[in-house]
Amino acid sequence: MFDQDLVNKIRAAFPRAVKDFTGRERAFFDNGTGTLVCERAAKAEAKARIDYSANIGANFDESQKAKETVKAGREAVAEFLNAPSGATIVSGESATKLLFDVSYAIGKECNGTENVVISELEHYANVSPWNELVRVGKIKEVRFARMNLEDGTLDFDHLQELIDSNTKVISVTAASNVTGTKIPLERVSSLAKEAKAYFIVDAVHHVPHGPIDVQKINCDFLVFSGYKIFGSHGSYMYMNPEYMENLKPYKVKPSAKSGPFKWESGTRNQAMFASIKGVLDHFLWLAEQIQSQYEGKFEENTGNRRAYKIAMNASQQYENLLSKAVLEGIDDVPGLLSIPDVKIFGITDTNRLDERDPTFAFIVDGVPNEDIIKHLWEKGGIATRAENFYSYAVEVYKQLKVNRISLVQYNTLEEVRIFLKTLNTICNK
Repeated sequence: MFDQDLVNKIRAAFPRAVKDFTGRERAFFDNGTGTLVCERAAKAEAKARIDYSANIGANFDESQKAKETVKAGREAVAEFLNAPSGATIVSGESATKLLFDVSYAIGKECNGTENVVISELEHYANVSPWNELVRVGKIKEVRFARMNLEDGTLDFDHLQELIDSNTKVISVTAASNVTGTKIPLERVSSLAKEAKAYFIVDAVHHVPHGPIDVQKINCDFLVFSGYKIFGSHGSYMYMNPEYMENLKPYKVKPSAKSGPFKWESGTRNQAMFASIKGVLDHFLWLAEQIQSQYEGKFEENTGNRRAYKIAMNASQQYENLLSKAVLEGIDDVPGLLSIPDVKIFGITDTNRLDERDPTFAFIVDGVPNEDIIKHLWEKGGIATRAENFYSYAVEVYKQLKVNRISLVQYNTLEEVRIFLKTLNTICNK
């Protein structure tokens, strides 16, 4: 768990954690849309962009260093995800683009009779690629496993009912970007393996919040975005080595015929790889600060992999503390559960915080979303927004927009208190 001294050190590692570029103090609660950038990542990105700007593939120093930077970034991501090697990591413009790339390749194997099973908790990045396969006649249908409206969890029994001998893909989010609800990935993986279906995980929303282990999950693909975890734009995908080689992505003829370069369109952005390596170096630093609390724990892992697990476990425990305060209140300020006319989408039982990430979508009866967001910013300095967040779940809830706050390791209990106090003032008028 983080103590106050460590929270202060973490905030110091993010140049804009306390004040924005105008010098205004504010609480950044829009992390689900994109986190603030840690200083290590920004400096590493700038150095790679300036010093190693040459393209890879030549024998002069700048080109060789660019190649080394890409390789080091892949290897760091692989360690973070507990993937077998850096050669299993594919990079791309965005998670959406990577998921489309995989869907196109899988579609080449289909004859129009297959189905894809996803859930109602998905971001459209994990909906539209599969709907596109229906549109072009590659598969028969996309099937949506129900979301339990009461707490935003997956109806696992319904998911199981949807899977049959024609199921080609099961693709789910690790955690909803609206309800924060985590999906039991290992249970879903077991169903996918039994059905001999590809198992794909969209980890974009969950990635800054807790440990991820692709070998334990036993997934075939897992995707996340750098800008959702304290770095630059650009995304990364773990891919089962067998499918990396056997699937056939759309590609230009002269490009590599194997490995991650086979899947990557155009020239790699070495600065992007430097940025994600800088983010992961931040987690290694964080693990050093708290390693004494983890003696005898996670010893099945070694080296950087154990350090990443320590850092992400501690982040998760701290974020649970923030989530509890959001729901129950802090000091004498009521939490969301006690504020009149507030409707929360997702798990609200504080005994179940391990089942959710610190993301809270809500509406206030009788108060327009735009008024809530404006009031939070102008009166409390709370930076957040109201949208549909490209979420299928928002449609399931029959909402056009919801208000959302999403917290990460550099947020504080004091910021939560200010948020709740400000929200209370507009809800209790």
